Amino acid sequence: MGCVFQRLGSSLWEGSPHGRREPRTADSRATAGAPSLSGWPKDSGPGLHPGLGQAGGPVTPAAAPARCPPLLHLSLGKPGLPGPPTMPPIQPCPSCQACGPRRGAPTRRGQPLPALRLLAGPAVPGGMEGPWSSTHVSLVLPLLVLLLLGPARQATAQRCPQACICDNSRRHVACRHQNLTEVPDAIPELTQRLNLQGNLLKVLPAAAFQGLPHLTHLDLRHCQVELVAEGAFRGLGRLLLLNLASNHLRELPQEALDGLGSLRRLELEGNALEELRPGTFGALGALATLNLAHNALVYLPAMTFQGLLRVRWLRLSHNALSVLAPEALAGLPALRRLSLHHNELQALPGPALSQARGLARLELGHNPLTYAGEEDGLALPGLRELLLDGGALQALGPRAFAHCPRLHTLDLRGNQLDTLPPLQGPGQLRRLRLQGNPLWCGCQARPLLEWLARARVRSDGACRGPRRLRGEALDALRPWDLRCPGDAAQEEEEQEERAGSGPRGPPRDPPRGPVEDRAVAPCPRACVCAPESRHSSCEGCGLQAVPRGFPNDTLLLDLRRNHFPLVPRAAFPGLGHLVSLHLQHCGIAELEAGALAGLGRLIYLYLSDNQLAGLSAAALAGVPRLGYLYLERNRFLQVPGAALRALPSLFSLHLQDNAVDRLAPGDLGGTRALRWLYLSGNRITEVPPGALGPARELEKLHLDRNQLREVPTGALEGLPALLELQLSGNPLRALHDGAFQPVSRSLQHLFLNSSGLEQISPGAFSGLGPGLQSLHLQKNQLRALPALPSLSQLELIDLSSNPFHCDCQLLPLHRWLTGLNLRVGATCATPPSARGQRVKAAAAVFEACPGWSARKAKRTPASRSSTRKTSIKGRQRGADEGPHSCFRTSSSPHGTTPWSPPRCHRPAALKDGFARPALPLKWKPSWAQNL
Repeated sequence: MGCVFQRLGSSLWEGSPHGRREPRTADSRATAGAPSLSGWPKDSGPGLHPGLGQAGGPVTPAAAPARCPPLLHLSLGKPGLPGPPTMPPIQPCPSCQACGPRRGAPTRRGQPLPALRLLAGPAVPGGMEGPWSSTHVSLVLPLLVLLLLGPARQATAQRCPQACICDNSRRHVACRHQNLTEVPDAIPELTQRLNLQGNLLKVLPAAAFQGLPHLTHLDLRHCQVELVAEGAFRGLGRLLLLNLASNHLRELPQEALDGLGSLRRLELEGNALEELRPGTFGALGALATLNLAHNALVYLPAMTFQGLLRVRWLRLSHNALSVLAPEALAGLPALRRLSLHHNELQALPGPALSQARGLARLELGHNPLTYAGEEDGLALPGLRELLLDGGALQALGPRAFAHCPRLHTLDLRGNQLDTLPPLQGPGQLRRLRLQGNPLWCGCQARPLLEWLARARVRSDGACRGPRRLRGEALDALRPWDLRCPGDAAQEEEEQEERAGSGPRGPPRDPPRGPVEDRAVAPCPRACVCAPESRHSSCEGCGLQAVPRGFPNDTLLLDLRRNHFPLVPRAAFPGLGHLVSLHLQHCGIAELEAGALAGLGRLIYLYLSDNQLAGLSAAALAGVPRLGYLYLERNRFLQVPGAALRALPSLFSLHLQDNAVDRLAPGDLGGTRALRWLYLSGNRITEVPPGALGPARELEKLHLDRNQLREVPTGALEGLPALLELQLSGNPLRALHDGAFQPVSRSLQHLFLNSSGLEQISPGAFSGLGPGLQSLHLQKNQLRALPALPSLSQLELIDLSSNPFHCDCQLLPLHRWLTGLNLRVGATCATPPSARGQRVKAAAAVFEACPGWSARKAKRTPASRSSTRKTSIKGRQRGADEGPHSCFRTSSSPHGTTPWSPPRCHRPAALKDGFARPALPLKWKPSWAQNL
């Protein structure tokens, strides 16, 4: 290999061990100390290498023989400073070995400097001349491997796959549109930005990027990715941006995004995601932006985004969302902007939206909302901008936004509002956008104009009528411009109003010429077709048959409250884009075979409140994407199992308030995609084992208001994903041991209220551990209840309206409830001396019970002081139900373990059932009490 290293001295350790390069002058070379190497003998005999000079400095070329070029100089330290890590001694280069040790070499203080040696052992004899032995030459190879490690590593970092372009200076690698089927394995290790868009990856296996620990930006757009394996991104702890947009993802496994603890932005737009499971994003604690737009989501379950503590913008637009679970947006304390426009929300999901109390901008435009009022429950104290444009709003309640006090901008453009009441509550409202609404500037608009002037709200929009004000800007009018009864021209106004199409019509601009007239979309007579929202409505028009002639691009068709007992074959021609079909209250008794033919994109079918007693598979043929089927309040005697087999995408089945008396095995055959099953208000007396088996992905099961006499434990086998079980309103009377064991790992919400319960076995809730979040036992006949210490994560428990007998047998329950910072509602009914007292606070009732004094003895004076302070606050707010209480308690509800440091208990539950985070405990150690 020759003298490969002979002139590289300047690139190795030199000067300060702290990494600063020091100038190398002649004086410094003369005064530098000898090389410091662990185990190096100070007197190794004569025989300096010809490439070394005084004090280890390099000899000038003139001082060395012409045939021996200068050797690499390696400065290993300075006197008084720690040297570098121990390295093996360096063997002289082969071409210099021929020179041998140079006689008469310079010495230090009269002694020759030690010769460099490869291995520990006897020094080369001072008088040796000529070439070194072959043994020494053979030992050069290990040294070369060690010294080549640095350059080899640098060469590895600079490698580049053949199909890619590598910019090593910026650490960017681009492999775009190369038809790659897997991630290249020769990407430089130091790469920070990797662009793989436009390839054919399809599957991202586990640890697909494990050799790229420095990656910060990863672009995988348009790669036809269908599957992301669990752990695919493990090892990318520095990744900030992951772009998976425009792929073919239908689901995300539970651990698909593990290892991305630093991720700030995740792009999943333009995939085919149909569902999101709670915990999918749990590992993304640093995420700030999550984009799920343009997918196929139809619902959001509770706690979908749990763990996203820093997300500020959540994009869910352009999906098919129609239902949000009340806690779907829980766990998003930093959320400031939520995009839900272009979905299928038919009512304002107030309870779900109110979970994100920090929202500043809410986008709900282009949803089929027809009304918004205070009853929707929208409460967002920090909301500044609310967008409800492009919908189907026909009316707005005056207190619809009463609980949004900081609302500044309200966008209502492109709806069907003919008038608007003065809005109460949003005192900071300054901008109201009404353009594109059929505003009728008659007498009924006077309160609106007066309110706009009084509240100093800027508005836009123009009058559709009456004729004399048509086209006038709303903000240019004054209240006295509007004529009311008693005005001289009132009769003229009434005539104009009768001659018009009525204030409830859709937005229509004044005619501008024959070209626009010819461009008007078709619409059946007596119906209303809104081209902006692509909604058509014939509600309550007295129709005797299904009308035809709707615009081909209609998305929502509302035919409810008409009368056509029969829906004939091919009743909806040309409506291939239809997503939502409303046929409620139409007296329908039969759907002929092929009635829904051609509705390939239909997702929502509303057949509620009709006379249906059965459905055939042929009747539902042609709607393979149907996800929501509403059949409540009909005349079904059994579940229409044959028809359900024709619906492979069925997600939610509503059969409430029918006359179903049994649920037999096979009734749910073919419903593998079913998530929600509502059978409330029927006559079901038994659910045999296996009846629910085909629906293994079932998450909600509502069997309330039936005739069940016991919990159908056997039928719950095979439902590993069940989250919510509704059994209230059944004559259960008692709960046996292990009643919920089959679903103990998944169940989060259990409803047993109004079930006539008189007795609950101590093992009834066995297996239900930290996963259970809410337990409803109100309005039963419980006189006693065992303590439930395993339910450690409860956020809501309701024990109200039970006749509890407060004696010593109830002491374990009292102790357990005392450790819960929750509103429980349990009160004593007997004995008479305790009647009306809360079980949680009735300490005087249990003081005489065995074990009570022992429990008190376990508590320290500090604990008693804390309890006194808590009780004082309790008397001010309701003794046992302060919203944020921190106790110093025993770690056991029975007081059998030593006292532990004070801690805050679980979040309190508000009256409406929503959890509130506990306040942090303000506690100092004993040494800091006086600071």
